[in-house]
Amino acid sequence: MTKSLLGSIAGAPIHEVLLRSPAGAQARIMEWGAVLRDLEVPKPGGGLQRVVLGLPNLADYPVHSPHMGAIAGRYANRIGHGRFTLDGATHQLPLNQDGRHSLHGGGQGFGKRPWTLVHHDETSATLALVSPDGDAGYPGTLQLWCCYSLIGAATLRIALSATTEAATVVNLAHHSYFRLDDGPDILDHTLEVRANLMTPVDADSIPDGSLAPVAGTPFDFRRARPIRFAAADGGRFRYDHNFMLRRERREPCPAAGRELAHAATLRSARTGLAMELWTTEPALQVYDGFKLDTAVAGLDGAAYGPCAGIALEPQHVPDSPNLPHMPNTVLRPGEVYRQVSEYRFGA
Repeated sequence: MTKSLLGSIAGAPIHEVLLRSPAGAQARIMEWGAVLRDLEVPKPGGGLQRVVLGLPNLADYPVHSPHMGAIAGRYANRIGHGRFTLDGATHQLPLNQDGRHSLHGGGQGFGKRPWTLVHHDETSATLALVSPDGDAGYPGTLQLWCCYSLIGAATLRIALSATTEAATVVNLAHHSYFRLDDGPDILDHTLEVRANLMTPVDADSIPDGSLAPVAGTPFDFRRARPIRFAAADGGRFRYDHNFMLRRERREPCPAAGRELAHAATLRSARTGLAMELWTTEPALQVYDGFKLDTAVAGLDGAAYGPCAGIALEPQHVPDSPNLPHMPNTVLRPGEVYRQVSEYRFGA
């Protein structure tokens, strides 16, 4: 375990820790945004493979990072018109998506502020954050913890927890962009998503409240297939959509007091490397990174253009505070929000 000072942002010192597993995997975690800045895992045939997108310079994160490796919140994804009602009170959030909706906490969410490293050892790091009452329009003072752990041969576990002093809504999500080889994009990676249903959205990517079967549509990843999908108009179908997980393949998770379920599997034929995602969450946002066009170089000087990585974000359904028939995202005093997701790498 190595801890270092990367620099400062707006006067706040930002530290980073390097975690190492006995099998050789290593992860870099920094206090800014509780970001996973780098992750390398053993690949078939020997050596290490970088599997996430990251930036080499701390100063580039506030300006150029599209939530790369960050913890998004207080409400990850979108809230329609930046407005919701809780216990009879209406709350207005910043409108940072096209001036119409709130996205990832309203522009200065948890992925764009400093956390505090409160514990670290050779294989784990725990960070904490306090979000005051009224922060970005959200009610209730929220206390949060994020724990990254390298476990087993090559698994990254991310455990998120929170408590509140007043009723609020919480939906956290880890937002790494994954790529399992050194190709320019992930379109030829194969993806399996264990979901029969997805949530249709309007032109602003706000769910309309319905559910739609994936069968016979571009959203059908029930069997592994390449992410690239040719649209009927001759273009390419783009993914930034939420899937309802079947949760039929499960394992106990004592750390969360709940069960992990297999959500997705991503594979690269170039390296023979695969990543299984297991989570406690009811839904998965799949974003193929089609908007990526990072103006600065990434790790090792890599250029990050469209689809350079794919975000697989375990979470609740977007706009759930306005969709009472969807799984509940309200957290009340005396309750503990818990989320655990594992990214398991292997041949």
